[in-house]
Amino acid sequence: MSWARRTGGFIVEDDYDGEFRYDRQPVGALQGMAPERVLYVGTASKILAPGLRLAWLVLPTGLLTSLWEVTRQDESYVSVIDQLVFARFMQTGALDRHVRRCRTRYRRRRDLLGEAVAGQLPHARLSGIAAGLHAVLRLSPGSDQESALLDYLAGRGIHVEGISPFYRQPAQAPLALVIGYATPADHAYSGAVSALTTALRERSRRLPAARTRQP
Repeated sequence: MSWARRTGGFIVEDDYDGEFRYDRQPVGALQGMAPERVLYVGTASKILAPGLRLAWLVLPTGLLTSLWEVTRQDESYVSVIDQLVFARFMQTGALDRHVRRCRTRYRRRRDLLGEAVAGQLPHARLSGIAAGLHAVLRLSPGSDQESALLDYLAGRGIHVEGISPFYRQPAQAPLALVIGYATPADHAYSGAVSALTTALRERSRRLPAARTRQP
């Protein structure tokens, strides 16, 4: 913030996963500390649905005219009805209640995933679980190839992502899976977690190195 004030620069603050922090209070926003220097960005993609295409900017008043000039030429309009419904959702407190219910639901799912990994995959390590809707499952290094592992899982109806696309140099990525726990439906979630851990355990039996090398 000192840099922004000194240079006349701006900070773009993306409140990513701010609604879904599970083990501690949400981190406060910089925008409230320096509203003249911070552009605060948020989206309804996680709390409601990406298909709504609803997002927002809280920005310094001096930028409003420039933003209007840019956006009024943009043909990617968002439904006015959707915006009004969302505004009503916020004003009545229904959005807060919805987010609290979701936070409880996703925390339960995260905990179930953690228990399954601890009990069934002792050489794996789960991280990135303090917030959000995804976890990173780190597997034994050198025990498998990411593409081969993903193909193996896909052949059993399990679709997860490898971590390498998230690296600037994918070849340097560790062997890890990115697991989203917002889906499937509640009645199918336990079965999906069991299918994943069972498939990984069976895969490790075929690759002895996976049982002996530590992550």
